[in-house]
Amino acid sequence: MAEAAFDTPAFREYRVIPKLREGAMAHSRPFVAKPDFQEKLGFPGELVDDWERKAVEKMGELNKKYRSLQVFLDSCVKCGACTDKCHYYLGTTDPNNMPVARQDLYRQVYRRYYTFAGKHFPWLVGAKDMTKDVLDQWYSYFHQCSQCRRCSVYCPYGIDTAEISMAAREVMDHVGKGQKYCNEIIGKVHAIGNNLGLPEPALRDTLEGLEEEVLEDTGVPVRFPLDEKGAEVLLVTPSADFFAEPHVDGLIGYGKVLHRAGISWTFSSHASEAANFGMFIGNYENMRKMALRIREAALELGVRRIVFGECGHAWRVAYSFLNTLAGPFDFLDPAWPVPQHICEVTHGLIRDGRLRLDPSQNDDKVVTFHDSCNIARASRMGGEPGGQFTIPREILRACCNHFHDMPAETVREGTYCCGGGGGLLTDDLIELRVKGALPRMEALKEVVDDYGVTHLVAICAICKSQFSKVLPYYGFTMDQVISLHQLVGNALMPGGESGGESNGESSAAETPQPQAA
Repeated sequence: MAEAAFDTPAFREYRVIPKLREGAMAHSRPFVAKPDFQEKLGFPGELVDDWERKAVEKMGELNKKYRSLQVFLDSCVKCGACTDKCHYYLGTTDPNNMPVARQDLYRQVYRRYYTFAGKHFPWLVGAKDMTKDVLDQWYSYFHQCSQCRRCSVYCPYGIDTAEISMAAREVMDHVGKGQKYCNEIIGKVHAIGNNLGLPEPALRDTLEGLEEEVLEDTGVPVRFPLDEKGAEVLLVTPSADFFAEPHVDGLIGYGKVLHRAGISWTFSSHASEAANFGMFIGNYENMRKMALRIREAALELGVRRIVFGECGHAWRVAYSFLNTLAGPFDFLDPAWPVPQHICEVTHGLIRDGRLRLDPSQNDDKVVTFHDSCNIARASRMGGEPGGQFTIPREILRACCNHFHDMPAETVREGTYCCGGGGGLLTDDLIELRVKGALPRMEALKEVVDDYGVTHLVAICAICKSQFSKVLPYYGFTMDQVISLHQLVGNALMPGGESGGESNGESSAAETPQPQAA
């Protein structure tokens, strides 16, 4: 598909709030899902009759189902603290991409039908009827929110724009106007087990090819087992790790780490996807259906632990919701948290002295680290608050001699989104993705200029794909984004090989990590 012409935003000398350009992104909207994609997920195939009434009824249903949603809709006082916190507003200058303005697209309809003032004096409170124009505006601007939750960090009331965006998408799906990219992917997971629609024979062939590649490169017989019963660990990773660059180099790093530690592990062809796009569309039923595949695979294979690979929103779903969606996991080893992140596993092995690393193996790189939104603001790693920030950085420092953080206001809790999350990683939204990446690209340029940074490290599949696409628009190269576990794999020192047996018992020296509160 040919990309539409647009101008890449220029780097700003000073990070000031940009001037408003009303309607600057009103033209931006993703492809609408085909009827087949909709119906497979339990949604109408096209806009239903009497859709206005059904949309309003669905809003009322969501208000009762999610108590927080109504609180967010009722508590905004228009203080303006969020206005310049959205990367899409900073990159597009469209006022509807201010978090408060985007919320109001939903709030104005909510007020019209679910508040006294809106029912009787709509002109006084900005209430509006649900109309086709309103629906079209929703479809455009609620697909200009990556659900990164940065605005909620700065909101004095903690209003979560992401939750309002999810609700709006749920309403639109319910009346027959869903997004093609997300809904097509969810259907593939239901049918086959992963976002790519990769069947078991193709997945097995891919993993066998990786084994041959690693053996040829290193002389070490690292295995990438699939559907092996009795393994200790079920590794659930984003399917992009099987093919995409730099994702696959991170997957090779996982294999090297687990092999070196002597931890038996396996992938599952039934649950060959960590990502869960059900969260992006705000639909609990589809999110739960995908999560249950992981439980089913863990039971079928008889594993003792579940470990997730490098993926931001997958870790949010796993850390925050997995037990509710698919638990209880009382059949797993209670000595280990359910679930674990691969960074927690690697960090523990480094801490226990079970991985010997030579950071000089990465001396050709000067690295910085991108905190992925869903990891930074919706989860934790390890047993201490802030572990999601310290653990990846401690791993980085253990395997790299040259690490520099980006400016403090652009990382950790205040990290800027990559610009492609929330179900927006599709080329029909490339203008939005490029413009939304501006704040992160500015922060990257600063450390490139000041410290000679050569690589941007990420632990999220969407972030890696997004950066590979947008870096060239800002004068960088697509290969400047790199997986954390690629660096770990590079730095692993020879010695203490496990012999490559995927079903051997793990060493008793591996210390279970404390579970997060």
